[in-house]
Amino acid sequence: MPEHESLQALYPFLHGARQDADRLDATLLESVHRKARDSADTKTRFFEESAPAVVRVAHAIADTYRRGGRLFAMGNGGSSCDAAHIAVEFLHPVTTGRPALTAISLVADMAMLTAVGNDVGFNHIFVRQLVAQARRGDALIGVSTSGNSENLLAAFAKAKEMQVLTIGLSGHDGGRMAMSAALDHCLVVKSDSIHRVQETHVAIYHIVWDLVHTLLADDRGGLGVSPEATDPSVAGGTP
Repeated sequence: MPEHESLQALYPFLHGARQDADRLDATLLESVHRKARDSADTKTRFFEESAPAVVRVAHAIADTYRRGGRLFAMGNGGSSCDAAHIAVEFLHPVTTGRPALTAISLVADMAMLTAVGNDVGFNHIFVRQLVAQARRGDALIGVSTSGNSENLLAAFAKAKEMQVLTIGLSGHDGGRMAMSAALDHCLVVKSDSIHRVQETHVAIYHIVWDLVHTLLADDRGGLGVSPEATDPSVAGGTP
């Protein structure tokens, strides 16, 4: 079905017509299949092109944890939900035998966000938290579908000054994040669709999470082995 006919079927009231239920359902079903294919294709293209970069990011985060560092995450709007999701994945691993790892969402404290946004400016909401909480050897992930979020760019610049590892997840052409010297790693999902970018970002950080735990488990002598199984000094401790 040509695009103009598809749009007219979805929004017939714009063309002075009423909806035909059967035709509308057929159009919606085709839209579901088309979007699902596009989502899968976007992920496939990204990982075919960028799998080595994903592995490098996992190594960098694993090294951060080996040195006693912590992970911070930030984003705006839907990407703020991704930042919170990243922190939860590391703090509360759902796979048996994988230890909790310190991860802090910089979007979690609404009082802090609104205080800094109101008193100093929205571009400082993450910078202020990094100055107070981060230290050399930590890591910072920022998620932006455009790669142009001013408050993320400001936080990356400050993190670089503080010798904090910087990692960006972006979309489209990567935006200013992909061009910034303040980022150590930038994973770019090359799609013009915000939804396809966001869906691929979820796949990226789920895979990175898994790789980080695989790397850290290998340090302990086996995949998925808990510290209690290899270190008698912590046997019987609180899980």
